[in-house]
Amino acid sequence: MVIILNPNTKFISIRWKLVSTYLLLIIVTLLLINSFITEAIRMNYVDEKKMNLLTQANIIADRVMAYKYEADELDHLIKKYSKEIKSRILIADKTGMVMSDSYEFLKNSRLKHIELQEALKGKSIAKEYLLKDYGKTMYVAVPIIVNNSVYGVVFISSSLTDVYKNVQQIKKNYFLLSLLCIGITGFISFIFAHVIATPIEKLTDRITKMSKGSLEQKVEIAGNDELANLGKSFNVMSAKLAQVDKQRKEFVANVSHELRTPLSAIKLLSESLLHQEKANIDTYRDFLGDIDTEVDRLNKIIENLLRLVELDKEKFKLDYQITYVNYLIKKLITTLKPLADKKDIDLQFIQSEKIQMKLDQIKMQQALTNIIYNAIKYTPEYGKIQVSLYTESNEIVIKIEDNGIGIPEESLPYIFDRFYRVDKARARSTGGTGLGLALSKQIVELHQGKVEVASQLNRGTVFFIRLPNNLEIR
Repeated sequence: MVIILNPNTKFISIRWKLVSTYLLLIIVTLLLINSFITEAIRMNYVDEKKMNLLTQANIIADRVMAYKYEADELDHLIKKYSKEIKSRILIADKTGMVMSDSYEFLKNSRLKHIELQEALKGKSIAKEYLLKDYGKTMYVAVPIIVNNSVYGVVFISSSLTDVYKNVQQIKKNYFLLSLLCIGITGFISFIFAHVIATPIEKLTDRITKMSKGSLEQKVEIAGNDELANLGKSFNVMSAKLAQVDKQRKEFVANVSHELRTPLSAIKLLSESLLHQEKANIDTYRDFLGDIDTEVDRLNKIIENLLRLVELDKEKFKLDYQITYVNYLIKKLITTLKPLADKKDIDLQFIQSEKIQMKLDQIKMQQALTNIIYNAIKYTPEYGKIQVSLYTESNEIVIKIEDNGIGIPEESLPYIFDRFYRVDKARARSTGGTGLGLALSKQIVELHQGKVEVASQLNRGTVFFIRLPNNLEIR
């Protein structure tokens, strides 16, 4: 037995798979968004700092030229600006010698920084460094230009610690916001997963019960989505399986009963002969005649069952041949006419046109024989049976009409079921097996056609065999 549900699979169920998938997607998405946003903010802050320092450096360069390098005033100016922008400012001449340092440590020292060399070439430059003792730091160098000549450099060293603290704080806030989003998403996804998984779990439960033999299972359907369609399909499948199982049981019961009836009769007749020590020859003849009749009936049942099994095979193929349907019906009526003549039944064939098409001659002849034979069997003496052949729209129609005893309205939906009899006692007296019409219907459907019937009690029955006209050859 296949175990569909297992308690150990609780956390690998579809509900948890959906929740984990939603959470994984939102976590990956938030990580990407946070990384992108924080990096964008960092770059924006650094660029803003860079532009601000370059602007301040240019302002200082202009002010320095106004003081014409007077040492005391220059130191005072540099220290003032250093406090305002919270950065270290150095003024160097065109040889790289530091003329003024807001921190005074490098005064009269020579700078060899790349930024200074680039500024002496007339370029304004700013670069970011990670210094061992000071952390993230930005160096900015701007040339001091007089009359299109470089006379010195304004060099600024500014810490980026505050910038990165702000970025880290924003990153922290985004992280807390992401946690909140994950929590809300997890809650919502669990609800949605529950909505999706519950019908599937109910469906699985019904399937498990079906696997244990209880075929009549149904699931409640709500909505109009794919799960609702799945539920509808399951209910249809369940109903069909239950119907097939019921038909199977009835079929087995009917076959058993049908086979048992002639066998019981044969056994009873045989035992009667065995227990009659001085029975005359006529008695033996009567009993053996009855046994022969029951054997024929038994053979007929087995033969029809074998034909049904043959038609039920999925790989069964019809032997299509070009056939004159008119000639096929004429030949069939000629064969059955002696049976009709015994009851003085007028058996007629009406053909309005000649029709030629592809079909399996033997199978179609068998289907028509069953229906016409039934018409003869259940039409009283001096009755009338009319077989007509004509085309209607895109169909070839074979109509078999009689004025016999008819079929009750409540029995019409079941007459093509195997072993079904309108009147079981009457059918057995006429030698019927209840398989003829089932065979006929199946043969016609194999030809992609259909069989229709209309009947009224004591007024007669009409069978319509409709075959597709697309294979017709004129």
